[in-house]
This record gives sequence, C-alpha cells and structure tokens, in this order.
Amino acid sequence: MNRAEEPIPLPEWARQLQARGWGSSLSIALDVVEPLAPLLAQGVWVAQPVLGLWLKRELLADLAHTLETPGELERVRQALDDNRNRR
Repeated sequence: MNRAEEPIPLPEWARQLQARGWGSSLSIALDVVEPLAPLLAQGVWVAQPVLGLWLKRELLADLAHTLETPGELERVRQALDDNRNRR
C-alpha cells in the first residue's frame, strides 16, 4: 500500500462515534458545525471541567483541537468517507 492509499487516521472521538454506527450522522454534523467550529471549540475548552466528569478530558481536548484547527474537519470527513467506502 503506497502513501496515497493509506487510510487517514480518525481522532479517537470520531472513531468511537463511528464504531457506534454514527459515522454518517457525524459527517453531516461536521458539515453543519463547520462555520461555527472555532466558537464551538472555545465552548468545549470552557466546558471541559464539567464535561470531564462524563467524558475523558483527552477526548474533549482532541475534539476542541479538531474544531479549531483549519482543515481538520475536512480531514475527519475524508477519513469517515474512506472508512465507509472500504466496508
């Protein structure tokens, strides 16, 4: 398998959602939240102490990083599509 054919790795939070059958819904949700992604990332950072009671803080940090980094949402969408096409 050459470099161009290697699957794009999914962040842990996206991998968990896809494993639960939410891959298609996640892809749609990423399209919807993309314009507000930096604002949502800040919300995740602010809410992390409270959300950390139910979710791993590493997952929340990874989600916030994905939301605030340009191009990351597109990379996650591409990985979801690649994984869906391989099945």
